[in-house]
Amino acid sequence: MKKFWFILALMAATPAMANEYDTYAEYEYRNVNAAEKRDNYVGLRIHKNENIAFKYHIHDGGHATIRKDNWGLGGVIGNKLSDFAKIEFETMYTGAQQTRHGAEYDFDVWANMLNFYLFQEYAGAIAPYVGLGIGFATIWGDIDAPYGHMSDSVFDLSYSAMIGVNFALNDRVDLNLGIKYQYYGEVEHERSGNEYGVTDVDATEFYFGAVYKFGL
Repeated sequence: MKKFWFILALMAATPAMANEYDTYAEYEYRNVNAAEKRDNYVGLRIHKNENIAFKYHIHDGGHATIRKDNWGLGGVIGNKLSDFAKIEFETMYTGAQQTRHGAEYDFDVWANMLNFYLFQEYAGAIAPYVGLGIGFATIWGDIDAPYGHMSDSVFDLSYSAMIGVNFALNDRVDLNLGIKYQYYGEVEHERSGNEYGVTDVDATEFYFGAVYKFGL
């Protein structure tokens, strides 16, 4: 008889234990899913241009290369595609002003890039990466020289290659350091309605940024 009551009590307790386990398992499952869904991010990025080059060439004439160390600012929005790949859209502004040989040069560049990265994460916090970017840049070029004034703009193909390291401060915030080469494009200068010269724009840049990760 005692065995009967013991078995009956055990049967009554089993569903309660199962429910408690299911609740715990569901809670743990939801927590894991919540962490995994933080694959989207938005952030800001500061660029330090090292010798951004504006290579100005006059047709059938001389040339000048204007190099200027300056800063640029950009914003990013991206998505972690997998444990080793991510994709992002980046928009950024940079430019330079300089006077050489009696001519004043003023350039502004606004680039919009689609970047693709491959990375390897270590200890859940450090992720070295390499990346490639392709997009379009709008370049405004203003040259005021003794032989005349030219003000031109272009919407041109731009591409880049980068390498860097991403640091996860916590589940929500990442810091990013990197270096990249970017070709911004080529703007043609017209004088008296005819093409007078061209300027190629490219740069080697260091950048630093922070992003906030979230789920949809």
